[in-house]
Amino acid sequence: MKYITRTIWILSIVSFFTDVASEMLYPVMPIFLESIGFSAFSIGILEGVAEATAGLSKGYFGKLSDLKGKRVPFVQVGYALSAISKPLMIVSSFPIWIFFARTLDRFGKGIRTGARDAILSDESTPENKGKVFGFHRSLDTLGAVAGPAAALLFLYFNPEQYEILFLIAFIPGTIAVFASLLIKEKKREPKETKSRAGFLSFLSYWKESPSQYRRLVVGLLVFTLVNSSDMFLLLKAKEAGFNDTYVIGVYIFYNFIYALFSFPLGMLADKIGLKAVYIGGLAIFSMVYLGMAYASTIEHFFILFIGYGIFSAATEGISKAWISNISKKEDTATAIGTYTAFQSVCTMLASTTTGLIWMYFGSTQAFVFIAIVSILVAFYLVFIPKPVLQKN
Repeated sequence: MKYITRTIWILSIVSFFTDVASEMLYPVMPIFLESIGFSAFSIGILEGVAEATAGLSKGYFGKLSDLKGKRVPFVQVGYALSAISKPLMIVSSFPIWIFFARTLDRFGKGIRTGARDAILSDESTPENKGKVFGFHRSLDTLGAVAGPAAALLFLYFNPEQYEILFLIAFIPGTIAVFASLLIKEKKREPKETKSRAGFLSFLSYWKESPSQYRRLVVGLLVFTLVNSSDMFLLLKAKEAGFNDTYVIGVYIFYNFIYALFSFPLGMLADKIGLKAVYIGGLAIFSMVYLGMAYASTIEHFFILFIGYGIFSAATEGISKAWISNISKKEDTATAIGTYTAFQSVCTMLASTTTGLIWMYFGSTQAFVFIAIVSILVAFYLVFIPKPVLQKN
């Protein structure tokens, strides 16, 4: 475990507490939003707009991090904004305010993501990158187990007291911010440039990037166009007739599986290849969504969420490790930021489209459509060339 450095440990702990705060609210968010008048379609719009904001800012701040040669300030500010956004959600139920508070949280994620993942990449080598990203993802997702578990315990004794839960979530968020102050900046030379970085300047990287980067990202983005917000999975469980306790419980179970498999699948990816593990994850995703279309019992949902947890462990950290391996070291934050920028815009479209299909045709048709497209993407990725490491 020598490859898990002090910086990786601190970043992982910061992510753990941030996820405790965020995931404490995530499974109750659709329930809370419905209670103040949001429909499935408007929830899709909300999540889509929030993710699009996060995405565009990921691209800009990722490139800015590379240009400035700094990572840590972006990480610290990003986590601080996410922490502040939690209590802001209950200041008003006015839709525009809810959009603002939710978007602020995602904006914080946009500021920190490229820089944080670049730090993880800098702290690892191509030979152990799967393990490093998997380890970080594992601790991050343990927070997604602890957060909903705390929410479930709180709501058991205080039914429907969602507003207080948003205040409680501010505590672990604040701990994460203070922990981020322990991260030390490595000395990097700023990139020389004659022009200032505009908000959409990261788009120029698409033309400059290696061809293998573009081929990979095209496939990942087509998948993202159907990979809508997880809130729809929770709404599906709610539609099947399960109460809040079961909905939150199945979400905790999913995150436990996700955390449990992240590090082992990262190790497996270092042995057999990032590409093989990612494609396997997509195949599982397709089967899970096909099953979700017709799931009706708690046993069905628990089995499917096992598969969904394995899918997440096989793809989330793996995709970023894959991208960082085929990008130049000095462009890591830009490469990841550009991908996640496009990814978030596609997620907005995915959530909106899923909401529309759900509203007009039903949840079954929405999930079947997603399953079909995702397996087609898996076949596409099978035929793209084997990744070639970039020389820095």
